[in-house]
Amino acid sequence: MPILLGTPGADGLSEVVGVLREWQYDGAPMQLHPGDLGWFWRFGAETTAAAVRTWSRDGRILAVGLLDGPELLRLTIAPDARRDEELAQQLAEDVTEPARGVLMEGEVYVEAPPGALVQDLLFEDGWNAGEPWTPLRRDLTEPVEDPGVRIEVIGPDQAHVRTAVQRASFDRSTFTEERWHAMAAGLPYADARCLVAYDDRGNAVAAVTVWSAGPGKPGLLEPMGVDREHRGHGYGKAITVAAAAALRELGSSSAIVCTPSSHAGAVATYRSAGFRQRPEIRDRRRDA
Repeated sequence: MPILLGTPGADGLSEVVGVLREWQYDGAPMQLHPGDLGWFWRFGAETTAAAVRTWSRDGRILAVGLLDGPELLRLTIAPDARRDEELAQQLAEDVTEPARGVLMEGEVYVEAPPGALVQDLLFEDGWNAGEPWTPLRRDLTEPVEDPGVRIEVIGPDQAHVRTAVQRASFDRSTFTEERWHAMAAGLPYADARCLVAYDDRGNAVAAVTVWSAGPGKPGLLEPMGVDREHRGHGYGKAITVAAAAALRELGSSSAIVCTPSSHAGAVATYRSAGFRQRPEIRDRRRDA
């Protein structure tokens, strides 16, 4: 059977989210998570669907990609198909040829699970290694300690608080109340929580969104930020500990996060909150 490249449409996103849930397991390489689609959903279901690519054979989805911008495809593959030669060849051709409607011309990046055959094929075709990223993981089999600050779970009435902390944490953030509501209306948010940490004066100082993939599966932190006016006081550690606790309550087996290795402060924050560093990973980069 041929492998078909497709775009699901908004009505097909539930199937995509479902297979991404199935593919998560402890010990898996860092890969596209339902929460990555959930965070992208802030732009709306139609825009999210337009950014998704699927590769299917005989009606079964074998690979899912999210265009996190026109130059970056975040790709993951069914665990039993990562060394499938036919699939790997198809993926390599589709991401390389702009006419296929996946990646644009010029400098582009593909994030794929370490050990997937498509990584080897892209390397053989002249793609280089991109910047290093550091995955981190915290086991959630044991209870999580108290974060030491007041933590609130954010609902629709407090969306403005969550989005304000995001914009105060990231220079180019475009997160608004409208986009929070779009995200919260998305399928993955049924198993997600937004948390905000407050200082002893009642200021909202840090925030995180956590995404469960279901009981017994790894949950994702995406994103976490500390208001730039309140850094250096341990609030990053506190909100990260709270995130781990929230995922444990949701039934997650572990908490995972990935950050650029160049962000040494972020890596140190996650480690201080009980996360363990895993081996660095790199995208594949095709130079212009």
